[in-house]
Amino acid sequence: MSDFPTSTRVVIIGGGVVGASCAYHIAKAGWDCVLLEKNELTAGSTWHAAGNCPSFSTSWAVMNMQRYSLSLYRTLADEVDYPMNYHVTGSIRLGHSKERMQEFERARSMGRYQGMNLEMMAVGDIKDRYPFIETHDLAGALYDPEDGDIDPAQLTQALAKGARMMGAKIERFCPATGVSRKGDEWIVHTDKGDITCEKVVNAAGYYAQRVGEWFKPYGGRTVPMTVMSHQYFLTEPVAELEAWSKENGKLPLLRDVDSSYYLRQEKYGLNLGPYERNCKAHWVTPDDPMPDDFSFQLYPDDLERLEWYIEDAMARVPILGASGVGRVINGPIPYAPDGLPLIGPMPGVPNAFEACVFTFGITQGGGAGKVLAEWVTEGQTEWDMWAVDPRRYTDYADQDYSDQKAIEVYGHEYAMHFPRHAWPAGRDKKLSAVHDRILAAGGVMGAYNGWERANWFAQPGDDTSEEATQTWARKGPWQQRIKEECEAVRDAAGVIAISGFTRLSVEGPGARAHVDALTCSSLPKPGRVGLAYFPDDRGRILTEMSVIPQSDEAIWLITAAVAQWHDRDVLLRDLPDGVTVHDRTTKYECFLVTGPKSREMLAPLTDADLTLPWLSFQEANVCGKPCVLLRVSFAGELGWEVHCLTEDAPEIYDAILGAGAKPFGMYALNALRIEKGYRAWKGDLSTDYTMLQGGLDRFVKLDKPQDFPGKSALQSEKQQGVSKRFVTLIVDAGDYDAPYMSTLWHNGQVVGETTSGDWGYRVNASIALGMLRADLAVPGTELQIDIFGEMRKAVVQKDEPLWDPQNERLRA
Repeated sequence: MSDFPTSTRVVIIGGGVVGASCAYHIAKAGWDCVLLEKNELTAGSTWHAAGNCPSFSTSWAVMNMQRYSLSLYRTLADEVDYPMNYHVTGSIRLGHSKERMQEFERARSMGRYQGMNLEMMAVGDIKDRYPFIETHDLAGALYDPEDGDIDPAQLTQALAKGARMMGAKIERFCPATGVSRKGDEWIVHTDKGDITCEKVVNAAGYYAQRVGEWFKPYGGRTVPMTVMSHQYFLTEPVAELEAWSKENGKLPLLRDVDSSYYLRQEKYGLNLGPYERNCKAHWVTPDDPMPDDFSFQLYPDDLERLEWYIEDAMARVPILGASGVGRVINGPIPYAPDGLPLIGPMPGVPNAFEACVFTFGITQGGGAGKVLAEWVTEGQTEWDMWAVDPRRYTDYADQDYSDQKAIEVYGHEYAMHFPRHAWPAGRDKKLSAVHDRILAAGGVMGAYNGWERANWFAQPGDDTSEEATQTWARKGPWQQRIKEECEAVRDAAGVIAISGFTRLSVEGPGARAHVDALTCSSLPKPGRVGLAYFPDDRGRILTEMSVIPQSDEAIWLITAAVAQWHDRDVLLRDLPDGVTVHDRTTKYECFLVTGPKSREMLAPLTDADLTLPWLSFQEANVCGKPCVLLRVSFAGELGWEVHCLTEDAPEIYDAILGAGAKPFGMYALNALRIEKGYRAWKGDLSTDYTMLQGGLDRFVKLDKPQDFPGKSALQSEKQQGVSKRFVTLIVDAGDYDAPYMSTLWHNGQVVGETTSGDWGYRVNASIALGMLRADLAVPGTELQIDIFGEMRKAVVQKDEPLWDPQNERLRA
């Protein structure tokens, strides 16, 4: 016991592939770390994982992570001298419909930008690579030459060996039993003794929620996850496959994503793994408690659930039925509510991190270790990883929500994520005080950080079915309604309830100085509203907030609903003694009343001075109720945000509607904001870009006396010149507006990417915002955008809003 480590910089709890990868990458960064595993390495989900290694994703961040993993795995065995069974067989992803082929085109374009060679396949070419398949009802396929499978246990041991070689310590058969705090340090308790450390990582796999409970006394929350039962089976050897393989090698991995299964050659048999709709969660009811230790264990076989999928796969690849079932694997796999892992800062807890709830831990493990090590050792990541950041879920993600969403996501594992489609499970978690009124007016709802908001307002007879939304196209039952809503805002006035806006306040002596030291922007004077941008240490865009100073000791901030826990952390950085950060999100409702007639509509309802200029702030009464009025409008028209107490909201909303304002939804607001070139958070504004690349130069005050984060990086970038520039594009888009991360082409080269796209109803054109190579960011430059495999012309516009370029309507 004498060599048991009693102190280190980082403790990692959990010895699966992800924990081992975290140890490998943290040690590679030169930091001491200790990994604790309650049993043997790989004893959790890792040991029974199928080990498939796709790079495919339609998430830019996840694709980056998986691409990195596969690149690491190709060289790892030689690097650490630990042989691994890693078969790079390629994969064929089958498409049954035009929409699925469009999804493949989008992934192929993203993959090409990341240096991958995904290729589209015509139906007639599929049998050349997979002779045993029936193709009569297919539309085509996507081929990934880098796909394959790896032995999960060997991979984990190789990562662990590499970690040890670089100085990490790995303690097996050493369960962590709890944590406590002493000053700024963590103490991790184990049966073998305590370990003092700076930082802790929860990499506990399907036990992550149990480990997460230890952090609740220090600001933590219940980890949003559910354990699902995933079943796959291996056949006995198939004679026909054996004969073919001896001549040709191993078959590519096959995924029938529309039927929802993968089929892989395993020696001379086949491995079938469905994601069935009638799936099953485990350890979620009192009569099925989670055992204290489930190491190297499985659930009982339950093949009846898979009957439809087995029959479908046998019709697709008839040799699957040529031999019997050899072995069934039915094991626990953790699911977050969106099927993506939790990698990054543990919400609310200092110096604690999560790398857990991996549904595809083998293919994501390498990249996850890299990303987590960057969070731990640098406080920021190379790529923007919001897609997997634990803070993307806030307090609405309770166990009921997690269970509903896990079952939905598992059963739709390979589903397409259409831009106007909303998944129905886990809804109505946060309802505004005017929710019933919005529904009565035809509101078709969407969830924003758990808050229900209207996306658009349907009229009687409009198709509001889920089926109608399963399209990539702009056209749909919503299109005419969005147009009408935008025109009402353009010509008269509209009102939108923006429920769940994040409202934070920084209070105490030195509050203004604290916020001022975090932002590159100038803070407005009391009585005024200003946009402030917050960079990270590299000068990249962390977030934007509306700042409303009350005094030097009270600064109000308003930010995106989904940024609630993220932006709280931004404000908590280097918080001085005596200064506190408060969240008042649920106390208030917000109505944006906007359009050229908004002043005359509001005037009879309020004692406010509606002649105060743009970007002004005042406290006044509306319908006799105390409110705060901000003269701002994300729609780019004359307008006010009316912030009122939640209990006063129904009366005020009724009065605004009674004065003639037309209700409009989030889809219309998005169309309106893109015409103004206003940036959306985590699309146009992300840590993939610097402030200067993002075209935010006018908000970057390099002459501020404060040494704000990223100041020196931005000074250096300004001297050297930016490599990319934010641009607005008018697109000859056809039926489809440009989705996020569509590639921009010029003279046969990729020269940038879109960050958002939508139709602008006031300018009657398809618009894309994007990042373009700086030398091409000149008005009039003609480009092409790859939109679902079609090259569409796009023209760079002047660096000003397309609608009302001089902001005359806003200032009216």
